[in-house]
Amino acid sequence: MGEIVNLRQARKRQARERAAAEAAANRAKHGRTAAERANDERAEARRQALLDGAQRGPEACQEEG
Repeated sequence: MGEIVNLRQARKRQARERAAAEAAANRAKHGRTAAERANDERAEARRQALLDGAQRGPEACQEEG
């Protein structure tokens, strides 16, 4: 004879598994790791520092005369 299964629990388990599979697919499709985000933030900070360092001050823009 077969195993007795509680249908309510089986449906809930199946729904959880389906939701977990969908979440994993979405993470793979849209997600970025924390390391990737941190790397992008460091690169942006480095770029901003380079631009700020190369910026001419207001005294350099005044015309001599």
